[in-house]
Amino acid sequence: MSPGIATILLFVTLVLLIFTGVPLAFGIGFSALLVAFFLWGPASVNIVATSTLGTMLSIVLLAIPLFILMANFLQRSGIADDLYGLMYSSLGRLGGGLAVGTVVICTMFAAMSGISGAGTVTMGLIALPSMLNRGYDRRIAIGCIMAGGALGALIPPSVGFIIYGLMSGVSVGKLFAGGILPGFLLSTLFTIYILIRCRLNPGMGPALPREERVPLREVLSQSKSLILPLLLIAGVLGSIFSGIATPTEASAVGAFGAMICAGIYRKLNFSLIKECSNETLKLTAMILWITTTALWLSTVYAGIGGRQFVIDLLQNLGVSRWIVLIGIQVLLIILGCFMDGTGIIVITVPIFLPVIDALGFDPVWFGVLFIMNTEMGFLTPPYGVNLFYMKGVVPPNISMTDIYKSVAPFVLLQLTGLIIVMLVPEIALLLPTLIFG
Repeated sequence: MSPGIATILLFVTLVLLIFTGVPLAFGIGFSALLVAFFLWGPASVNIVATSTLGTMLSIVLLAIPLFILMANFLQRSGIADDLYGLMYSSLGRLGGGLAVGTVVICTMFAAMSGISGAGTVTMGLIALPSMLNRGYDRRIAIGCIMAGGALGALIPPSVGFIIYGLMSGVSVGKLFAGGILPGFLLSTLFTIYILIRCRLNPGMGPALPREERVPLREVLSQSKSLILPLLLIAGVLGSIFSGIATPTEASAVGAFGAMICAGIYRKLNFSLIKECSNETLKLTAMILWITTTALWLSTVYAGIGGRQFVIDLLQNLGVSRWIVLIGIQVLLIILGCFMDGTGIIVITVPIFLPVIDALGFDPVWFGVLFIMNTEMGFLTPPYGVNLFYMKGVVPPNISMTDIYKSVAPFVLLQLTGLIIVMLVPEIALLLPTLIFG
C-alpha cells in the first residue's frame, strides 16, 4: 500500500472516530492499532506498543504532574484573592481598570501554573462577580478572563511546551524562554484593547466612584501580596534559566513552593492535599493517555513512510516555504476548533516538524508559533475548553452565545500576536539566544 493511501486510511479512521464521540485517546490508539494490524498483521500490535516505552520513561514527563499539582495548590491557596484586591485598589480608578487587573493577574498565574484552567476558573469566581456588580459590560468582563487564562498555555512553565519538547526533541528550557516575550505581547495587546474600548465607550468598564477608591498608602500596604507570587516565579523560571535545575527539577520546586504558599495562607490541610492530588491525577492521566496513543500513531505513520511522503508532497508543490508555513498555521487553527491542544501537539508535531526542518525554519520559533496557535484553540468554538470552564462559573442568565460573542475580539488579538511573531521571529528567539547561546 502506498504512503498516500495509508495516510488517507489512517486519518479518515481517526476523524470518523472523533466525530462519533469516542474519547480522543481511544480514537487515536484504535486508529493506529487498526492500521498497523491491517498492514503488518497481529505481531505489529506488540511492536507499536513497545516502541513508545522509551519515550514514556522520559524524565521530562515527570514535570507534567508536578506543574499541574503546583497549579492546583495555587488555585486554592488564596493568592489570587489578595492579588485581585491589589489590582482593584490600584487600577480600579481607570476605565476598564478591573479588566486590565484581571489580565495582569492571569498573566502572573500563567507564570506560576503552566495550565489554562487555573487562571480562568479562579478569576471567573473572583473577578467576574466584582466586574458585573460594578456595571462592566459582560463581553469585556467574560472575554478578558478567558483570554487571560489562555496565557497559561504559552507563558512558561507551560505544559504544552513540555509535551512539544518531548515530541520534537527541542530543548524545553529554550521553548520556555521563547514563550516569555510572546506571552507578554499578547497580555499587552489585551490590555491596550480593553483600555481603548473602555475609553471610547466608558459604559463598557466604568471606573470606580471616588468614594470606593483606596488611598495610596493602603495600595502600598497591599503590594506585599506580590512577594509570594514573584518568589515562586523566580524560583521556578530562575532555576531553569540560570542552569541550576532542569525543567523537571524546577517543577518539583514549584509544587513544593505552591504547597508552602497554601500553608502561609493557612489553607494547607489533608483535605486540600487530597483534592489537589485527585485533580492532578485526573488531568495527568488524560494527558499521558493521549500522549501514549499519539506515539503509537506516530510510530505507525513513520513505518508506512508517511513523514517523507508529507515532506515530498509539500516540496513538490513549488510554492514559497512561507506559504507552507501559513498553511500549517491555518490547519492548526481549524484543528483547534475541534481538538484538545495536547492532542493537536502529539498528532501533528511528528508530521510537521520534519517539514519545518526541511524548509530551514528554526524549530524553537516554530514551537512558539505552534503553542500560540493551540492557545487560540482554548477560545475558539465549539471545542474551546475555556468556553466550558467559563460556562461553569458565570451566572445562569449568561448564555453560551454571550460567551462566544465576548471571546471573538480576543481571538482576533491572539491572531494578531501570532502574525507579529511570525513576521518578527526575534520576539521568540531573543531570550533563548541570550540565555542558552
